Amino acid sequence: MNKNELVSAVAEKAGLSKTDASSAVDAIFDAIQVELKNGGDVRLVGFGNFSVSRREASKGRNPSTGAEVDIPARNVPKFSAGKGLKDAVN
Repeated sequence: MNKNELVSAVAEKAGLSKTDASSAVDAIFDAIQVELKNGGDVRLVGFGNFSVSRREASKGRNPSTGAEVDIPARNVPKFSAGKGLKDAVN
């Protein structure tokens, strides 16, 4: 499912126009992104948790040349599924 399909599904289930559903989906994504950018986390009970994990700097190898490469430290988004989502999938 891509974003357009998600917007269509939200519009149908909530009885909204596609424009309103698109605004709602964009607002949710923006809110999650802003919270993660500020170092917080988003907990949606029954669905899952979005958080930020710190990945330290490390050394890697270029697979084509074998040369050693420095990989800088960075923050990465992380999602862990909640019990409700896990149960729904299984």
